[in-house]
Amino acid sequence: MALKTITPKVSKADLAHLGAGELGYIRKMRADEVSRCFPEAPDIDPNLDLWALFGADGTPILLTDNRSSTFYKAAEDELRTVSLH
Repeated sequence: MALKTITPKVSKADLAHLGAGELGYIRKMRADEVSRCFPEAPDIDPNLDLWALFGADGTPILLTDNRSSTFYKAAEDELRTVSLH
Protein backbone atom coordinates (compact mmCIF):
# COMPACT_ATOMS: atom_id res chain seq x y z
CA MET A 1 0.00 0.00 0.00
CA ALA A 2 1.40 3.37 -1.04
CA LEU A 3 1.50 6.21 1.46
CA LYS A 4 -0.52 9.25 0.55
CA THR A 5 1.24 12.60 0.74
CA ILE A 6 -0.70 15.19 2.70
CA THR A 7 0.06 18.84 2.01
CA PRO A 8 -1.17 21.22 4.71
CA LYS A 9 -3.09 24.26 3.52
CA VAL A 10 -1.25 27.29 4.89
CA SER A 11 -2.03 30.76 3.60
CA LYS A 12 0.57 33.45 2.95
CA ALA A 13 -0.95 35.40 5.84
CA ASP A 14 -0.47 32.42 8.17
CA LEU A 15 3.14 32.08 7.06
CA ALA A 16 3.75 35.79 7.61
CA HIS A 17 2.74 35.45 11.26
CA LEU A 18 4.85 32.39 12.06
CA GLY A 19 7.36 33.35 14.71
CA ALA A 20 5.88 36.84 15.20
CA GLY A 21 7.29 38.31 18.37
CA GLU A 22 9.58 35.31 18.84
CA LEU A 23 11.82 35.14 15.79
CA GLY A 24 13.88 37.70 13.93
CA TYR A 25 16.28 37.49 11.06
CA ILE A 26 19.50 39.28 10.36
CA ARG A 27 20.81 40.00 6.93
CA LYS A 28 23.58 41.99 5.36
CA MET A 29 22.32 44.83 3.17
CA ARG A 30 23.74 47.02 0.45
CA ALA A 31 23.26 50.78 0.70
CA ASP A 32 21.06 50.76 -2.42
CA GLU A 33 18.60 48.37 -0.68
CA VAL A 34 18.14 50.49 2.42
CA SER A 35 15.50 52.95 1.19
CA ARG A 36 13.13 50.09 0.32
CA CYS A 37 13.10 48.74 3.88
CA PHE A 38 14.06 51.84 5.86
CA PRO A 39 12.58 54.81 3.94
CA GLU A 40 13.46 57.24 6.75
CA ALA A 41 17.19 56.41 6.56
CA PRO A 42 19.54 59.14 5.31
CA ASP A 43 21.79 58.65 2.28
CA ILE A 44 24.38 56.04 3.15
CA ASP A 45 27.92 55.57 1.89
CA PRO A 46 27.71 52.72 -0.65
CA ASN A 47 31.01 51.28 0.65
CA LEU A 48 29.63 50.80 4.17
CA ASP A 49 28.78 47.27 5.33
CA LEU A 50 25.24 47.33 6.74
CA TRP A 51 23.29 44.86 8.83
CA ALA A 52 19.55 44.80 9.38
CA LEU A 53 17.31 43.08 11.89
CA PHE A 54 13.78 42.21 10.78
CA GLY A 55 10.84 40.63 12.56
CA ALA A 56 9.67 37.23 11.37
CA ASP A 57 7.03 38.95 9.21
CA GLY A 58 9.63 41.18 7.54
CA THR A 59 9.02 44.27 9.67
CA PRO A 60 12.26 46.28 9.79
CA ILE A 61 13.53 46.72 13.34
CA LEU A 62 17.13 47.97 13.15
CA LEU A 63 19.70 49.09 10.59
CA THR A 64 23.32 49.37 11.66
CA ASP A 65 26.90 49.15 10.46
CA ASN A 66 27.74 46.93 13.43
CA ARG A 67 26.64 43.29 13.10
CA SER A 68 26.89 42.73 16.87
CA SER A 69 24.29 45.44 17.44
CA THR A 70 21.69 43.40 15.57
CA PHE A 71 22.18 40.48 17.97
CA TYR A 72 22.08 42.81 20.97
CA LYS A 73 18.79 44.36 19.81
CA ALA A 74 17.29 40.94 19.08
CA ALA A 75 18.22 39.76 22.58
CA GLU A 76 16.79 42.96 24.06
CA ASP A 77 13.52 42.29 22.22
CA GLU A 78 13.66 38.60 23.24
CA LEU A 79 13.86 37.41 19.63
CA ARG A 80 15.61 34.23 18.54
CA THR A 81 17.65 35.05 15.47
CA VAL A 82 18.50 33.46 12.17
CA SER A 83 20.78 34.83 9.48
CA LEU A 84 19.85 35.02 5.82
CA HIS A 85 22.49 34.85 3.13
